[in-house]
Amino acid sequence: MNALLTDLYQLTMAAGYLEAGKSRETATFELFVRRLPRNRNYLVAAGLEQVVEYLLGFRFTSDAIEYLRGLPQFAGARLEFFEFLAGLRFTGDLFAMPEGTPVFAGEPLLTVRAPLIEAQIPETYLLSSISFQTLIASKASRVAEIAAGRSVVEFGTRRAHSPEAGVLAARAAYIGGCAGTSNTLAGMRFGIPVFGTAAHSWVQAFAEEIEAFRQLQRLLGENTVYLIDTYDTLEGARKAASLGKPLWGVRLDSGNLVELSRAVRRILDEAGLPDAKIMTTGDLNEYKILEIMAAKAPIDAFGVGTDLATSADVPSLGAVYKLVELDGESSRRYTAKFSEGKGTMPGAKQVFRYPDRDLIGCSWECPSCGDHPQQQEALLKPVILGGELVEPSPCAKTIRQRAMERVRNLPAALHMLTDAQQPWKVEHSAELLALLDRVRHNQIGS
Repeated sequence: MNALLTDLYQLTMAAGYLEAGKSRETATFELFVRRLPRNRNYLVAAGLEQVVEYLLGFRFTSDAIEYLRGLPQFAGARLEFFEFLAGLRFTGDLFAMPEGTPVFAGEPLLTVRAPLIEAQIPETYLLSSISFQTLIASKASRVAEIAAGRSVVEFGTRRAHSPEAGVLAARAAYIGGCAGTSNTLAGMRFGIPVFGTAAHSWVQAFAEEIEAFRQLQRLLGENTVYLIDTYDTLEGARKAASLGKPLWGVRLDSGNLVELSRAVRRILDEAGLPDAKIMTTGDLNEYKILEIMAAKAPIDAFGVGTDLATSADVPSLGAVYKLVELDGESSRRYTAKFSEGKGTMPGAKQVFRYPDRDLIGCSWECPSCGDHPQQQEALLKPVILGGELVEPSPCAKTIRQRAMERVRNLPAALHMLTDAQQPWKVEHSAELLALLDRVRHNQIGS
């Protein structure tokens, strides 16, 4: 993995750290979201697999180093710095919440502990990977919940912000609860079920709509899904029904989906096809699906594209990556920010989940949970230790199962599409608060 995929200031700081003799200091950084976005009562952690791949493959190519040497910002850098980059690898530790874990504001999704330069440079990549996939997985979770057991397929690659973003959006959407994706590369790379049959251009390529349907059925058999709204939706449904089995069903992509689905359902049933399914697409999101569900429309599956692959209502996630500890040769210093609206908590942390709340404590704490220790779970798990992977990442299907189970167990109030009146309680331990007071006193005085 080319470590050059970062912001320039990560590299200028690296050069400065080396020059200042700080390269051997061990830093601890935490990645978290300061506050939940509007109308999000929880997030679903995602993107860790790509973080692991990046850190394990972290290196600067010779071409990258030559490029850096030609930049004016490094005109004063000594040769030692570029030689240092040539041998740089990630030798530190990574702790993280498993993908598919519900997460809340202020809770570290991951912790990096490594020599300062090794921990600093990856910031950009880690933020991009975690924030984007967590954003999409959280959106998908909302959509899948509202669909109430009906399949949701991710169809958004053509509207994603890049082809690779489309692949990762497909992965994240599947983790969040989608049944699969239209993206075949995501299907191959991550083992995600893929869906799709034909577009309007297929129908238009034939002189007769019925011939387009017939040829599709001949090719796909029981996987056939007819797109019936190219010309006249109900006439298209009649033509599709006239061909009988085999088929999976039909797809509606425009018009009043509630009324059309009822009419199409009657056509299919009268033709002796009660098992044929109806899928709808066309600028869908969780709010439109909620309206369709409330109307009890006979729709069996939804294809969601643009709104899902871009998280259109909340298109970014304010994740941050902050230094919380710095170990020198003879001392440890805890660090925090106290700027208004952007304060941070010092020290490496652990998140303890209880049935009714989360507790953020110092990493060395082991808070008591009375007579029922099984009701407490420490969420940050070791992923990489000493630059070596602890265990392989689980497959996307396993992560999806975890996400759906964990989200299902959240309180009913958190499943709303609007901000919950009773949000999930996140508390800080007394020891962490005491550490914050000590750091504040040391940094800005009493």
